[in-house]
Amino acid sequence: MSGTDSGLLAPTWSGTPADAATCDEAWLRAMVEVEAALARSQARLGLMPTAYADVITKSADADGLDVVALAHASRAAANPVVALVPAFTAVVAAVDPEAAEHVHRGSTSQDVLDSAAMLIARRVLAQVDADLSRVAAALAVVAEEHRDTLVAGRTLAQHAVPTTFGLKAAGWLQLVLDALARVRSVASAGLPASLGGAAGTLAAYGEFAKLEGGLPLGGVELIGPFAEELGLAEPVLPWHTVRTPIADLGAVLSFVTGALGKFALDVQTLSRTEIGEVAEPAAEGRGASSAMPQKRNPVLATLIVSAARQVPALALVLAQSMLAEDERPAGAWHAEWQALREALRLAGGAAFTAAELAEGLEVHPDRMLANVDLTHGAIVAERLAVALTPVLGKARSKSLLTKASFDAFNTGRTLGEVLRTLPDLADVDLDDLLDPARYTGAAGPLVDRVLLRYRNYTGS
Repeated sequence: MSGTDSGLLAPTWSGTPADAATCDEAWLRAMVEVEAALARSQARLGLMPTAYADVITKSADADGLDVVALAHASRAAANPVVALVPAFTAVVAAVDPEAAEHVHRGSTSQDVLDSAAMLIARRVLAQVDADLSRVAAALAVVAEEHRDTLVAGRTLAQHAVPTTFGLKAAGWLQLVLDALARVRSVASAGLPASLGGAAGTLAAYGEFAKLEGGLPLGGVELIGPFAEELGLAEPVLPWHTVRTPIADLGAVLSFVTGALGKFALDVQTLSRTEIGEVAEPAAEGRGASSAMPQKRNPVLATLIVSAARQVPALALVLAQSMLAEDERPAGAWHAEWQALREALRLAGGAAFTAAELAEGLEVHPDRMLANVDLTHGAIVAERLAVALTPVLGKARSKSLLTKASFDAFNTGRTLGEVLRTLPDLADVDLDDLLDPARYTGAAGPLVDRVLLRYRNYTGS
C-alpha cells in the first residue's frame, strides 16, 4: 500500500512552497501541460485542427488522473510518461474521440518529461529568486547597522584579529548576491523546452505533417512554437543526450545551498551557549527539545545546513548523467529524476527558511564585545608585532609577543599589563595599539563595497 510523499523525513522542504511545486501532483500537472502545449503548437502549424488542440488543452486537468496508479504503472516501461499517455488520452476521448487521436502525436516520453522538468525548475527558481532577494535585503540591513560593530575574527576556530559583524554579514550578502546572479542566469536562458521525437530527429513530426494535407514541414519548425507555448527557451537542437540544462541546474542549486549554508553554519556557531553573539528568531515551539525543556536549538540554520550537505551529492548525480550513451540512454536519464527533484526541493526549502532566519536574526553586540576580551588583549598581537618591528626587529617582536601572550593567559593578566612590565617597551605608547576597535582595518569600507553592489543589483 503506497503512502503520500509528505516529507516526513525532509523538514527542510516539507510545508514550504517548494513542496507544492515539486510534489507528484505538480509533476503530473506539468507533464499534462506539456501534452497540451504540444497540441497547441501543432495546431498553429496546421498539423491538427485548432478545435482538437482546444479540447486537449481543456482536458489537461491532472486532478482526473490517479497519480498513485500511474506511479505503479510506470514500472512497466521505466518512465511515467508511457503510463500517462493512455490515461490522458482516455480523458480526452471522453470529450472528443477524434481529438484523442492527436494526443502525444509524434512525441516521445523524454520530450514530455524533460519539458515538464523545465517547467518545474522554472517555478522553483522563481520562488528561490524571491526568497534570496528577501535574504539579501535583510542581510544588507544587518551589514549596514553593524558596519562598525566589533567582533572577534576567528580562524581555525580560534580568535585571530578583530573584525566587524558588519563585514561578516557583508560576506553572507556577497554569497547571496552571487547565488541570485546564477539563479537568474539559468532561469532566463538555461531552461529549454525538449522536443526531438524518438531519437532526436523530429522525423515523426514530419511524417504527421504529410498526413495533414502534405504540409512541407520537417519538424524543426515545431520547436519554436512549442517552446513559446510553454514559456521556455527554444533549444538549438534536441538535448536528449546533451544534458547541459540538467547539469547547469545541479550546479546552480548546489551553489545556492552552499551560499545559504555558509550563512547558516555561522549562525549555528555564533549561537552556541558559550558564544551567544546571535540567536535565531523566536517562535512558539521552535527549537524545542524532546527531552530538555531549556533548549532553544538553532533549527532554521540546521535545516539550511542539512540542505547544503545534500545538494552537492545530488548535483554530482546530475553531472554524471551527462554520460548518456547513443541517442537515448538507458539509466542515465532515469537517474536524474529523483536527484533533480530533491535538489529543487532542498534548495527551495533552504531559501525559504533562510529568508525567515535573516529577517529575524537577533544580534547581541554586548556578547561580541565580551568575547573580544576573552584573550585579555591578545587579539591585537598581530598589530603589536607590526608596530614594534621598528623598535625590536621583526623576529624579536614576534617572539616577545608570543611569550607575552602566553604569560598573560597563564597568569590571568591582560596582554597590556604584561607588556608594560618589559623594559624594552618603556617608551612605547601602548594604549592605542592595544585597542581592538582601532584594528579592524578596511572592514568598514569593505562593507560599503558590498552594500554598493547590493544597491546596484537591486536598483535600491
